[in-house]
Amino acid sequence: MASKSKTKTAWVCSECGYDAPKWFGQCPSCKAYNTMKEFRIEAESSNRYARAEQAASTSAGRGRAALAGTSDILDLSEIEAKESPRILIGFSELERALGGGFVPGSVVLIGGDPGIGKSTLLLQAMCKMVALGQVCLYASGEESPTQVALRAQRLGVNTKGLKFISEIQLEKIEAIIEETSPQWVVIDSIQTLFSEDLSAAPGSVSQVKECAARLTRIAKRKGIGVIFVGHVTKEGAMAGPRVLEHMVDTVLYFEGDPESNYRILRACKNRFGSVNEIGVFGMTDKGLRGVRNPSALFLAERREGVAGSVTFINLEGTRPILIEIQALVDKSMLPNPKRLTVGTDAQRLTMLLAILHRHVTLSTYDQDVFLNAVGGIKINETASDLAVLIAIVSSMTNQAVSSKTAIFGEVGLGGEIRPVSRGQERIKEASKLGFTRIIVPLKNKATDIPGVEIIGVDNLRDAVKVVFGSSRVSHDDERYPDE
Repeated sequence: MASKSKTKTAWVCSECGYDAPKWFGQCPSCKAYNTMKEFRIEAESSNRYARAEQAASTSAGRGRAALAGTSDILDLSEIEAKESPRILIGFSELERALGGGFVPGSVVLIGGDPGIGKSTLLLQAMCKMVALGQVCLYASGEESPTQVALRAQRLGVNTKGLKFISEIQLEKIEAIIEETSPQWVVIDSIQTLFSEDLSAAPGSVSQVKECAARLTRIAKRKGIGVIFVGHVTKEGAMAGPRVLEHMVDTVLYFEGDPESNYRILRACKNRFGSVNEIGVFGMTDKGLRGVRNPSALFLAERREGVAGSVTFINLEGTRPILIEIQALVDKSMLPNPKRLTVGTDAQRLTMLLAILHRHVTLSTYDQDVFLNAVGGIKINETASDLAVLIAIVSSMTNQAVSSKTAIFGEVGLGGEIRPVSRGQERIKEASKLGFTRIIVPLKNKATDIPGVEIIGVDNLRDAVKVVFGSSRVSHDDERYPDE
């Protein structure tokens, strides 16, 4: 009599992927509360998958991409390492976010809010792939074939040759992949898939983890590019177990307000290129279109003579982008004044306000401070410090900064202006867009550009004097005498 298959039970953290034999109210790894979810898998099924994958890996041979669990021991120096050729489909902003193009055999995860354009972007990309002779399979678990066909009709794309299946069962998708041997597979979305070998519902931690792992193994064994569409939580993080992001090669996030016509595709993980690259898109009636000059887009609505507005030269990956930073400082009616930021770090703002009081003697202890990076872009670098402080001083003194002035620089606790990376490229980008005055850290000052005044500053006090004049610099606090 055959013995019954044993079921193994584990508890997996939905935030970090930590697994434990029993439930914890707080994850021992990431310290998050109420994130441990039950994960069940049949022991015999697991062994069957392992034996099947081991046999497939052996038959694949050493010359192909095999599974990472093979028992063969190799000398690393003898392994032939070749840069994977990238596929260019003429979608420049998407290719920039991917690090220079699509890499065959890579696994990509794209997340974003509902309705932001994930399915639209991938449908356009796959149609361009098919036009280049690539064999592509689009598996949708959220929309029917009619819905996808209607979207393609609205976008005006040629879907001839694009294979489509509306399916959520993993085993059927695996069989179709084995039968059709596609070069690219889109799974829309990974949260809708389920495996019949697991009793959990689609979208659960166990189902998402298992389905993603099995599709990733197929991708690496057969050299197929797989693109997952992922849901996001209310906080904007990828839904499901955090281990999902560790499995894939590239993680892209769609950002932007669904009510706006503009979207930002940001790479936060990329094994084949640099991270923090962004692609900027505009949503039109014909789908997403790349924006070649994002700086002009973000500065399009800036007005002359508005206090609290400053242009900052941001660096996203390898691309300098000019962004308008707005500050509003107003008398507070609360015991604890508000500090609200959109697109910047709120904790860093608190530190910068302390530096402003210590070195320029402008205090905000009774003022509400609001800070906004226009255009919905998120600023993650400290090079924005000087621009933020100048915008705050501009709002406090009600004195506008010229719209032809651009600023960047990191501010230290001692009030010093520190140099930042790729300063020359930032300056050149600003000069191309018609800025005639650029205030930079002294060590970032470049060779003079005709028609552009490049001013290097060494400390915050000098920077404020350069922008607003000495009359606006107050040293009325006797504890901090003039240097």
